[in-house]
Amino acid sequence: MKKTPFLGLGLLAVILAVLPFVLPNSFYIDLAVRMAINAIIVIGLNLLIGFAGQISLGHAGFLGIGAYASAVLPTHFGWHPLLALLAGAVASALLAALVARPIFKLKGHYLAMATLGLGIIINIALRNEAQWTGGPDGMAVPAMALFGIEISSDRQWYWVVAALLLVTVWASLNLIDSPFGRALRALHGSEVASQVVGVDVARYKVAIFVMSAFSASVMGSISAHYIGFISPNFADFFHSIELVTMVVIGGMASVYGSVVGAVLLTALPQALATFEGWETVAFGAILMLCMIFLPRGLVPTLAARFGKGE
Repeated sequence: MKKTPFLGLGLLAVILAVLPFVLPNSFYIDLAVRMAINAIIVIGLNLLIGFAGQISLGHAGFLGIGAYASAVLPTHFGWHPLLALLAGAVASALLAALVARPIFKLKGHYLAMATLGLGIIINIALRNEAQWTGGPDGMAVPAMALFGIEISSDRQWYWVVAALLLVTVWASLNLIDSPFGRALRALHGSEVASQVVGVDVARYKVAIFVMSAFSASVMGSISAHYIGFISPNFADFFHSIELVTMVVIGGMASVYGSVVGAVLLTALPQALATFEGWETVAFGAILMLCMIFLPRGLVPTLAARFGKGE
């Protein structure tokens, strides 16, 4: 097992432990929480896209399922927030398992369109079921409570998502280094060759899609409780594209690339806010330059340049 990735995990733990004590105010704590939430989502998506080679342009739909489960079930049915979170995650996993086999028989742009369609269907359902979801106007989300303690402040949420991020990175690194992870990389390289050496391609595709959907749903619930309000925009196409962009910019098939991509693309809109009226142009130009000069993503390109692999 390589030591370098796990040295990175230690460095990440130190950064997360120190960060809330050096950030100047609650605005930056809020930004750090959003970065960590996005990083966890993007790690799961990168396992699907970067390691298994299966595109998903509707992944925000699973975030929407988790978010609305955590809003609808406690509000209308009196469920405990943790139970609602688990129900949303299980529902997302079951939906992913149901559609995975027919969807992943497709290749290339056909696969991209199929996953895009899935995300659009989820988004439309959330908009149309206004009596439960509030429709386009959205709805409030009850507070999360753990062991009788209500999590409400930014700092409390920071420690929750920081711990989840560390666990996610650790679990992903171990998964990648396991036989399961090697099978994912094999089918990314060549599905035919993988089948020849005995890899059940369909089973591994379904498994990683279900895992990624489950993770996205859990973080959708966490994000909904943290923000306190959700709308169907949470599960729209543009959010899915934003998540895929984080994967690509940080580096596909790179766990730490997922973290870096999520951090940069969460912070960049805030940093560009001074370009009044031109922030979208500046954002697009930065992304274009990254793709031209860093086509493999930031972390893999820099790691290769300095002679270190993840």
